Amino acid sequence: MTGLIRAVINGHALRANLRLLRQLAPGRRVMAVVKANAYGHGLVPTAVALADADAFAVARIEEATLLRAAGVRTPIVLLEGVFDAAQLAEAAHHDLELVVHDPLQIALLAAARSPHRFVVWLKIDTGMNRLGFRPEQFAHALAQLRQLGPQLRELRLLTHLARADERDAPQTAEQLARFAALTAGQGLVTSIANSAAVLGCPAAHGDWIRPGLALYGVSPIAGESAASLGLQPAMSLRTQVISTRHVPVGETVGYGGTWQARRPTRLAIVAAGYGDGLPRNLRESTPVLIGGEPLPLVGRVSMDMLAVDVTAARSPVQVGGDVLLWGAGLPVETVADCAGTVPYELLCGISQRVPLALEESHFDAG
Repeated sequence: MTGLIRAVINGHALRANLRLLRQLAPGRRVMAVVKANAYGHGLVPTAVALADADAFAVARIEEATLLRAAGVRTPIVLLEGVFDAAQLAEAAHHDLELVVHDPLQIALLAAARSPHRFVVWLKIDTGMNRLGFRPEQFAHALAQLRQLGPQLRELRLLTHLARADERDAPQTAEQLARFAALTAGQGLVTSIANSAAVLGCPAAHGDWIRPGLALYGVSPIAGESAASLGLQPAMSLRTQVISTRHVPVGETVGYGGTWQARRPTRLAIVAAGYGDGLPRNLRESTPVLIGGEPLPLVGRVSMDMLAVDVTAARSPVQVGGDVLLWGAGLPVETVADCAGTVPYELLCGISQRVPLALEESHFDAG
């Protein structure tokens, strides 16, 4: 792999996280969420690494067709469904499963003349107020879908939890109660649990779990580390030192001169910036691992570079030295907190110019 900055993906960690989630939800099937380029980890290689998943979930049809073109034959669920007859035909061609959350989507199925029989997931809005049929609309939507008869291979039910990342949030219990009341006696397969609910709310496991963030080794629960949950980070965002320099007392660093040297300072200039997807607002003192040692970021992140104060480094820092921006040893959760954001945004925000280093040695049978 040439180039400086790269995202190294560990397939063993992906599979270990999948095994852990299965153990936490015994007997349930796993719909691995790989939308948004597998949270920045690479859509196709992640699906290959997670070949033991029972299904994959994507947001949009373009993601599903990329998987099919790569030879992935595992069931694929379109979490947002389809929105016109052409998309419905394409979904039939690729044998995709559909989430139905709007009357338009029921009408599209009713008007279809294709012999294809879909697996349909009817989505109930139990309190997220984003997608899905509200409780008072559910019975009518369910009846309409059942009237399609042989056009459906199977009808299933799902909902989405708004605050499962907060272990004691009362809204989760309220949502589960609504879902249970609506679905009781229907005899249909269910899916409720996202990553946080898989880890922290066994009552939400249903028949299918839908982990996303946890698959990638990142904690989905507020205030709890991935390590404490038994998760292994799958991505290491790595780069190199491209320059070192001495800064006299009183001089500033970077755009705007926001950081000023209070002592004779040695800096390492690192090949990484907001052009690679790092937040420009990373606060000073954000840890960066150089040679395995945490050292503080100083000054503003620029498009291609950032500066790290290496004055107190225990080992000499030289051009070409290895730099870890997040990964094993420096959780992405820590970096996200320093940017005032969530890990999802960092992982999904990695720029297209950052290559994925899919090192074959990582994709072992473990």
